[in-house]
Amino acid sequence: MSKRPSAMEMIPAPSGPDSSTRPVGWRLQIPGLRTSRGGQNIKRALAALFFLALPSSPARAADEEIQVYMDEMNARGGYGLDLHLNYVPVGRPADADWLGEEASKRRLRITPEWSYGLTSSIELGAYLPLMEVVPGRGLEIGGVKGRIKFIAPHKKGSSFFWGLNFELGRVRRGLDINPWNSELKAIAGWRRGKVTLAANANFDFVVSGPKPAPGSFQLATKAAYELRPGFAVGIESYNDLGNTHGLRLNGHGDHMTFLAIDKKLGRFDLNFGVGRGYGAPEDKWVVKAIVGIPIDPRQS
Repeated sequence: MSKRPSAMEMIPAPSGPDSSTRPVGWRLQIPGLRTSRGGQNIKRALAALFFLALPSSPARAADEEIQVYMDEMNARGGYGLDLHLNYVPVGRPADADWLGEEASKRRLRITPEWSYGLTSSIELGAYLPLMEVVPGRGLEIGGVKGRIKFIAPHKKGSSFFWGLNFELGRVRRGLDINPWNSELKAIAGWRRGKVTLAANANFDFVVSGPKPAPGSFQLATKAAYELRPGFAVGIESYNDLGNTHGLRLNGHGDHMTFLAIDKKLGRFDLNFGVGRGYGAPEDKWVVKAIVGIPIDPRQS
């Protein structure tokens, strides 16, 4: 979300007849974009990650948070709130992976994400509480999660950003057979003019539970283009890459792709997307929204 200032300033896009990019091996023309050799190398790497993540096979059940992390941070001492809303019109049946697993079909997940800027580079966050509206049962509490996010300081005007995020959470059995889980997320991105490319490499592992499992790897990517100030369109992709017992780099892992928009609505921010999952019995369609709500009185 863009409700919090990014850790770097946007660079005005140059104009002119020579403003398109021509990377080796493929051709991409983006009006108003010129990059240095180093910037092109970063953009190529992120673009390669994005194209590797295009749809191929199944997708798992939708998480409470469907988001590609970038460099948005609260200012030191600042507060933030994102409201995550995910609805599955066509999804998994009950007991798909373990006895007692809840069906995701027609389930609405509601997750407030509270954040606090500890320093200019470190942000604390809490998903409190994880909630869901279950057909036939109504509103239920699913668990809690906490996180700490770091974005590396970089020079004003730099196009590239990187960081790390660590999460620890507990959920009830209907959502995960192992209640305590954790995730380490590597964040990288490139932003220039109207174009944003970002990627998250995630490592998830079980902290405690009745069913030990190997740590798993995921790749999430985002490619967005700003059509006008405060309004961008793009594609987000979420992909399973296997686990510590064996990587799946041949496109046979879980996958979901979203067509998404990012929109400024006054002091609020909106990320809205419709996603398609591949395979069975996975979630076929997911509708997601992230609403950035200004709660810090210092925000104008």
